[in-house]
Amino acid sequence: MLTLNNQSFKEVAMKFIKIAVALLLSLNISIATANCYGSANMYNCYDTQSGNSYNVFKSGNSTYMQGYNAGTGSSWSQQSNTIGNTTFMNGTSSSGSSWNQTITPNSVYGTDSRGNNFYRSR
Repeated sequence: MLTLNNQSFKEVAMKFIKIAVALLLSLNISIATANCYGSANMYNCYDTQSGNSYNVFKSGNSTYMQGYNAGTGSSWSQQSNTIGNTTFMNGTSSSGSSWNQTITPNSVYGTDSRGNNFYRSR
């Protein structure tokens, strides 16, 4: 079995999928309409339904994303870093407000872009 930093490929893939789904849901992007190009570690996407475009860069355990909507002029960004079994995420919403989130095997918690703290057991 392939392992990466003491994690199986399946564990790493599942973390990536969870982060990607959370990101797409938070941006209200339709998976079926996003057209992406580039490499596995650096790619650009455009969602024809929402008009959102975003750039993603992955390096090691870190992922950086910047998004923009030409129709509305709004932009946003996000970065995540995984250390062991914990993923730390933070970003700036399209309104310019900061947010953060920590994902552990047992919980998800942080502060949303309105300044509200949240906690959810997993």
